Amino acid sequence: MVPGSTTSYTGEVVIGSLVLTLHIPQSRSLKAKRQVVSSLTARMRRTFNIAVAEVDSLDNWQLAVIGVSCVSNDRRHADQMLTKVANWVEEDGGSGEALVTRTEVELISL
Repeated sequence: MVPGSTTSYTGEVVIGSLVLTLHIPQSRSLKAKRQVVSSLTARMRRTFNIAVAEVDSLDNWQLAVIGVSCVSNDRRHADQMLTKVANWVEEDGGSGEALVTRTEVELISL
């Protein structure tokens, strides 16, 4: 609650987390990997209005772990949003440069 405020929020807050592990087979350097990851994460932000960042395997040339998060007031909406993001990356987002090898989703209700 904001100091001085007399009302409080009684609805549900859902935080959705998606972790994508990507294989980038054509990458032969960290610079090449960064180009692919930067392009992909920028397109993800523009397309879905989500928070996204590379979160692990920063020094591995052909492996990237991308974290995505969203906030909603509805569990189903958060799950659908993260599913759309994962499907987009698998089908189209990587433009064939990145292959999804693992997907993990977690929803936290507060």
